[in-house]
This record gives sequence, C-alpha cells and structure tokens, in this order.
Amino acid sequence: MASRLLIRTCAAALLPLLAACAGSSTRPGPIVGPTQTEALLSMEQWALELEQAQAAEDQAIASERLIVAAATAADRARACAQVEDCDAKPVLARMAELGTAHAAWMSAHSVSAEWADAESAAVEVEASAGDESMAPVAATLTRFDGRELADVIVLNESVRASLNEWLTWMRPQLLETLDNYQSLRDDMWPAFERAGLPEAILFGILAKESNAKVHATSRVGAAGPLQFMPATGRRFGLGRAADGFDSRFDPAAAADAAVRYLQERFAEYDHDLTFALAAYNGGEGRLIRLHRQFPHASYWDATIQSRLPRETRDYVPMVLAAAWIFLHAEELDVPRPSARTDVTQVTLEAPASLNSLAICLGQDASRNGWFRALRNQNPRWLPHIELPVGTAVRIPSVVAEGYRTRCLAGERAELALGIAAAAKQHLASAAVATAYTVKRGDTLAAIARRHQCDTRQLASANNVKGPRYLIRPGQSLRLTGCRG
Repeated sequence: MASRLLIRTCAAALLPLLAACAGSSTRPGPIVGPTQTEALLSMEQWALELEQAQAAEDQAIASERLIVAAATAADRARACAQVEDCDAKPVLARMAELGTAHAAWMSAHSVSAEWADAESAAVEVEASAGDESMAPVAATLTRFDGRELADVIVLNESVRASLNEWLTWMRPQLLETLDNYQSLRDDMWPAFERAGLPEAILFGILAKESNAKVHATSRVGAAGPLQFMPATGRRFGLGRAADGFDSRFDPAAAADAAVRYLQERFAEYDHDLTFALAAYNGGEGRLIRLHRQFPHASYWDATIQSRLPRETRDYVPMVLAAAWIFLHAEELDVPRPSARTDVTQVTLEAPASLNSLAICLGQDASRNGWFRALRNQNPRWLPHIELPVGTAVRIPSVVAEGYRTRCLAGERAELALGIAAAAKQHLASAAVATAYTVKRGDTLAAIARRHQCDTRQLASANNVKGPRYLIRPGQSLRLTGCRG
C-alpha cells in the first residue's frame, strides 16, 4: 500500500509537468496531457480502493467507495476517449484490468456486481460517442447512505399508489420526463455524482417538479427545472444576474444548488431521505421542528403525516416512486430513449430561432422531435427570437450534421424559416394587451416571460427597482415593449 501511495503522490506531482508537455508541438504521437493523466490517476484511486477493500471490515462501505471510485474512473475515461489528442488505450486497458478485479471482489463478498463485465464497460467508454444516451443505471451511483437506494425506498401504500399514478394516467408525463432528461443529464447529473447521490433521486425530483423542463414556472414563483423559490435560490447562489438572466433556469447551477440544499437537510435529519425531500417541497422550518419534536418517528408515522400539508404528503411518495421506476425501468417495460445525450455547440451560419431549428431538424432519433432539447440546452433564448449569424447554440450532437444539411439551405430550411417567421408575426400581432394586474405568486420575470418582453424594460416602464424587482398583488403594470 505504501508503494501505491508513493506512486500516486509522484503522479500528482508530475501533473503540472505533463500538462506543460501537452502544449508542446515537438513531441510525436499521442500526447499524455491533463485529460489522460487525470484518467490514469482516477484509475489508481480505484486501485487503491480495491486494495483497501481487501482488508475492510465493513463490506457495505467498502462496496460504496468502490462504486464511487469506479464511476469516477469511467467518467474520466469517457472524457479522455472523447478528446482527439488523448491516448485512451492505456486508460481503457487499465480500466478493464481493474474492472475484472472489482467484479472478482464483489463476487467473493456476495455484493451485487455492478461492474461485472469490465471489458464491456471499457468498450462502452471507447465507443461512447456513438452509444445510447443514458448509461445503464448499474453504471451510475445507486447507493444512498451506504445502502442500495431501491432498498431505502419503502414500497408502502403511499409509494405504491404513486407508482400506480406514474404507470397509468401519468405515464405520458413520465415518458416525457425521460425524454427531456436526456438533454439535461450532462449538465445536471455531474453535481449529484460528485456528491455521491444516486441519479434516480435527481430524476425523481425532476419528474415531480418540472417534467425536466428548464423553463417551468409555478403560480407561487418557483422556477427552473428544480423549481427553486426566489429566496431559497438566493441562499444557494441562484438569481437574476446583471444581464437579466435568472440562473434558476440554468440546469447545472440549479443541480449544484439542489445538491447543497439536500446535503444541508441530510445533516439536519440524520440522512433521512424522506424528511429531506419533504423539506425540499414544504420548507425546512416545519420539518426540522417535527423532527426535533418527534425524534424517533418515521416520516411515514401518523404523528408526522398529520402535521404536513397535503401537497407535501403527496410529493414525497411521488418523487420516490419516480426514482424507483428509474431504477426498474426495464422490469416495468418503461422504455428509455435511445438517442445520445452528448451536446455540441454550433455557430449559426444563418439567422435562426430555436423554433426554426426544431422544424428543420425534424424528428430523427427522437420520438418527440428536438424542440425541448433545444430549449433545455439554451435556457437564455426565447424560442421565437431570431438569433443572428455567429450566435453559439448548443444542440444534441446527433443532429449536428442535420443542421448543416437541412437548416442552412434548401427546401427544408426555407420552409422552416417561413413557418417560424409566420409564428413570430402572429405573436407580434396578438400582443394586444397593454396592462396586467399582478396576481398572488407572480414575479416580474414570470410576467415578462408570459408576455414576451424584457424584464428590465418592463421594470423601468413601471418604476420597479432591481435587482429584486418586487411587485405586489393588485398592482397594475404597463406592458411596455411586450409582444404577447
């Protein structure tokens, strides 16, 4: 063990030197740059965890640490495989070697072998640019607080009733969330992965909060894919920036804030997932009082349930049920989308709106088309706004070639522009409203989005001061500059 620690220490010390070498144009062959070095170091961390697991007294904790190390190593290997000048061969060879050892350890200790087929895992990483969008759930974190999440979720009557709803009349929303999550996964999952939180928890919250739509808002002022209220968002670094953009709509920032919020609640509620989720919905004040008043009561006990609002009582089992479905999708015949999730950036070579791009890209490799993916990946742009040449737009990699062949010239491109322009003109001509009376739960930003106007321009026209843009129910606003 001492020798391996020495190797890892030396490798860490060499990282700056290797990074400097990566910039040299005189060295032939594949460059050993930061990406490959990080991948190899993550492999050695995995190897160290394997070595320590051999003597570990608590197998469950050792298994959890191994899974985290393996997932991190796979992520670094995938990053290397996707960089043109990163020599992935030694990384993948080491990954296959460690995966075999990992599977052997799990088999010897009767632990579910989530990395049993290590050689296939290495091949999957090498070919990830052309594989299915969502990695198998077994290759992501599935443990919470040292236990399998599927075992943490108690299938009591409330959760079973929620499963019934998701799998019957709410099945379309469930499938829509799976589709929409595709375009958010690369932005949102890393924050949960770094924190060691199962991906299924993220999916469950998204399914209940917004159907994984970045621009979702509520009547009480919550906004974004994870539906942060303004005050809570500000506590965790979310809010309106100088350019007017509300970072609650930024999927990566929202995911990071949600992780930090949940971690705070886990610390308060002894890592009780149900209490943490209840606080996410109903506010931590009420839940911490109940937890302290009834320290030995389960969240499901009548003493707790009778003191919660109905919305929160419904919320927790719905999130847990969605998470359970995410873990058991194949058993329940819930199809996972097959399109890739990776995102690329294109620079517009012709003026376009997100609407016109969605029309010209069509429906290849997506059962519902690409509009929602374009919206989710470009939260700053309203869909009907024409973006000028040179604008950087994020699009799914799988349709990057389609942009060049369908959206720049030809009959499809002209048709898409014509349809989108007509919709834009319709929006403009329909903007007959000149005033709006503020209702309870309204925010100035939400009103601006609803009526398609600039928040700062609307604030200026109504003498509403930033940066908080406070308005009150009953207040009359002039819809200056609004188009809808």
